[in-house]
Amino acid sequence: MTTKRHEQVGLTDAQVLDMYYYMLLARKIDERQWLLNRAGKVPFVISCQGQEAAQVGAAFAMEKDRDFLCPYYRDLGLVLVFGQTARDCMLSAFAKAEDPNSGGRQMPGHFGGKKFNILTGSSPVTTQVPHAVGMALAGRMKKKDFVVYTSFGEGSSNQGDFHEGANYAGVHKLPVIFFCENNKYAISVPLKKQLACESVADRAIGYGFPGVSVDGNDPIEVYRVMKEAVERARSGQGPTLIEAVMYRLVPHSSDDDDRVYRTREEVEEAKKKDPLIVFAEYLREIGLLDEHKEADMLARVQLEVDEATEYAENAPYPTPESTMTYVYGE
Repeated sequence: MTTKRHEQVGLTDAQVLDMYYYMLLARKIDERQWLLNRAGKVPFVISCQGQEAAQVGAAFAMEKDRDFLCPYYRDLGLVLVFGQTARDCMLSAFAKAEDPNSGGRQMPGHFGGKKFNILTGSSPVTTQVPHAVGMALAGRMKKKDFVVYTSFGEGSSNQGDFHEGANYAGVHKLPVIFFCENNKYAISVPLKKQLACESVADRAIGYGFPGVSVDGNDPIEVYRVMKEAVERARSGQGPTLIEAVMYRLVPHSSDDDDRVYRTREEVEEAKKKDPLIVFAEYLREIGLLDEHKEADMLARVQLEVDEATEYAENAPYPTPESTMTYVYGE
C-alpha cells in the first residue's frame, strides 16, 4: 500500500477526504457557473479550475475562526473552506440581494464577509496585499494573535502593491503569508515574459523573509509548506512568500479566448496533472476512496450545486431603494 503522505504532515484520513470534497465542490460550482454564463443567465465567470488543490491545502493550514483572508478573485476553494456555501457563491453569480459578498453589487469572485473573516476584495488587482499587511499591523498593535493570508496571481507579483506590502511586512516582521498562485499566465502574458528571475519565490530574499516554491497540484505538500509559514508567523518570525505552481485549465474569464495565446496541446497536456484527478488517485491508492464513496461524494456535491442554483436563480434582486446602502453614511 502507498505511504500515507498526509499522516506525515499531521493530516488525518477524515481531513484529506474533506479536502477532496472541497476541491470537488469548487470545481462543480465553477463548471455550473460557466454553463449558466453560456446560457445567458449570469454575466461573468472567473475560474478556479486547476487551482483548487493549492487553495484548499492552504485553507486547511489556518484556523478559520481566528485567522483572516485577503483573497483574490480565483479563490473559490479557499473561501468554501472558510464557510461560504454553494448557495452563497450562486447568489453572488446571479447578483442577488442575499449575496453575502456585496448584496449583489459586485462582480463574481469579489469575496468578502465579516462573519467569514474575509476582507472584501475590489477589482484592481493586488490591492488586497497592502490591506493584508495593514490588518497584520493592526493585529499586533491591538495585541491580537492572528495570521493574515493574502493571495494573488504571478502577474500581480509585478505590481507595486505587492512590493510595497512585502517590504513593509518584512521590515516589521508582521504575521502575513503572501501566497502566489502561479498559474503561468497573466491573462495572455506567459510567465517567461513576466519575470526575469527563476520564480516568484526568489523575490522574498529582497524583503528579508523566506520564499518557498511548491507543487500547487498537491494539496498535501501545499498544506505542509503553509503550516510551517503559519507557525512561523504566529511565533513572531514574520512573513513567508509561498509560490504554488499550477496551471489555469480554462480561459482567464468567460470573456477571454485563450486560443489566441496558447495551444490546445499545451492545455491538454496540463489537464493530465489536473489536481482533482491526481488527488483522487492518491486517495484510491491508500484505500480512502473507492468507486462507491466517490459516487456518493459526487452525488452530494451535485445536489448542493443544483439546490444552490435553483435557490439563487429564484431569489430576489436588490431593490432600487437599496442602491446607496453601505455606499454613503445615513
